[in-house]
Amino acid sequence: MTGIGARHDDGPTGDRAVLAAAGIEKTYRRGVWPAQRRVRVLQGVDLALAPGEVVGLVGENGSGKSTLMKILVGALPADAGTVTRSGRLGYCPQEPVVYERLTCDEHFGLFGHAYGLTDQAERRARRELYEELGFERHAATRTDRLSGGTLSELNLGLALLADPEVLLLDEPYAGFDFDTYLKFWELVGERRRAGRSVLIIGHFVTDEERFDRIIELRDGRAVLR
Repeated sequence: MTGIGARHDDGPTGDRAVLAAAGIEKTYRRGVWPAQRRVRVLQGVDLALAPGEVVGLVGENGSGKSTLMKILVGALPADAGTVTRSGRLGYCPQEPVVYERLTCDEHFGLFGHAYGLTDQAERRARRELYEELGFERHAATRTDRLSGGTLSELNLGLALLADPEVLLLDEPYAGFDFDTYLKFWELVGERRRAGRSVLIIGHFVTDEERFDRIIELRDGRAVLR
């Protein structure tokens, strides 16, 4: 089996990893009974993320990228394999999970409470994220009135709110304008320098030099590009 972690120079060993997946398998049933068929989407995926590492995960449509991401954050059970996490996770799903009638400020307050942050810590982190991402003018705006790009900024900000040790991003810059795209990479660079880890998934990656490694999901397995 070929997979990340199968060779020592492909990725961190288990004792160094802040996030490690081993032998992840997932099968779905597709079609309508009685013509249903079983499709193996993930076939023994191994992946490990070291402190301060920025890794890209790419693959074609249907290759299992989002499925793997959901398994890594614990939102979906694997059929087989193990996931080991160290520290707090931040998750930015492809489709923002927001409440249409709440403002951006109210979302930060709600998520801060869920993360267990004090009111003071949440407000401080919120101010910093507004400044870094440049959407403070939308603080009192309900999310059903936000543009797609600003909604993506809020989605990212909520994932960053608790300063997670590991940040998992599913197509994070869809809808970003060029200025926000550059700010995004500034944030990623800051996290790397602080020893935080980032896993970014997409159909493809640009600016490959920004990544420490790029992994491709191919035929249900993770291979180093």
